[in-house]
Amino acid sequence: MTVPETIAQPGSGVETDTGPGRPQGVTEALRPHAEHAFADELAALAAADDRPRPARWRLSPWAVATYLLGGTLPDGTVVSPKYVGPRRIVEVAVTTLATDRALLLLGVPGTAKTWVSEHLAAAVSGDSTLLVQGTAGTPEEAVRYGWNYARLLAHGPSRDALVPSPVMRAMSQGMTARVEELTRIPTDVQDTLITILSEKTLPVPELGQEVQAVPGFNLIATANDRDRGVNELSSALRRRFNTVVLPLPATPEAEVDIVARRVEQLGRSLRLPAVPDGADEIRRVVTVFRELRDGVTTDGRTRVKSPSGTLSTAEAISVVTGGLALAAHFGDGVLRPADIAAGILGAVVRDPAADRVVWQEYLETVVRERDGWKDFYRACREVSV
Repeated sequence: MTVPETIAQPGSGVETDTGPGRPQGVTEALRPHAEHAFADELAALAAADDRPRPARWRLSPWAVATYLLGGTLPDGTVVSPKYVGPRRIVEVAVTTLATDRALLLLGVPGTAKTWVSEHLAAAVSGDSTLLVQGTAGTPEEAVRYGWNYARLLAHGPSRDALVPSPVMRAMSQGMTARVEELTRIPTDVQDTLITILSEKTLPVPELGQEVQAVPGFNLIATANDRDRGVNELSSALRRRFNTVVLPLPATPEAEVDIVARRVEQLGRSLRLPAVPDGADEIRRVVTVFRELRDGVTTDGRTRVKSPSGTLSTAEAISVVTGGLALAAHFGDGVLRPADIAAGILGAVVRDPAADRVVWQEYLETVVRERDGWKDFYRACREVSV
């Protein structure tokens, strides 16, 4: 990937980034790609990295793992953790990408599959934008190639008329492609990956040609545990992947840490006013989500019913971020129970009939009796009416 070139617009006094994925004239992205947001860390890792690197990798496998897990470099540069979880999971994922097997990140919603996929691609290839977004309507062209129909009609099939997919581009450039929500893609479209992953070749029969992958090419796919039965992967395709399961955070402390870190990052990118002393409410949100998810209170004494939603870490981050915005713009600048109550209600009650009963029962049997939670109980009761 070429380094983004920054051009000053005449007379504007504003710098415009015209790098990959950045439309011309846009000075700042709301959500920069990983390779842009953490460019300083990636550069510091590359400078300090003296270990062997696979073909066309920007960093060694050790440095890629350090980028994801965090650490301190010999020059004192602090690399922030992008993934908080078992180290071995990251090591297996990185090692898979260094072989000729593709990587499938599997897990329930909100376990950072997309986040990990993006950062792996950024660290390995320096470009996380070679992405196919899987949906029920994803066509075969999104995985293989399409055509510029104006050129096709004017001149017939030719390489100039061919529009390469992100996967084809990754093959020809020796980079990492990404496929999000693989099990949402129709089965016949999924299976177009079989030849690509086994033979490292993409035939173009209209031209009597093929595109062969060059060293450095690999593919990361993500899939949702809850989508099993939607579009199951064929056994032939599943064999082409090494599957790594991303678990939910093992402990409340780990989940609180993840939520706090991500909320801080989102708050900076959204330019929310700083809200102090939010740790108690973050821990409260995490506690509620974990208890409803696990079906038992943290002390193990009370069984509770679980709602239909996943109540993932990603949803906890969303609830707290929304609460911070409320506290900053419409409150007194301190994150309070009233700021997070509506967000929790929206996350828990997905099925208005069944989930509302679960939530009301949890409020009355657990929250109401818990020391120090009276304000939270009253706030939740107000929004639940």
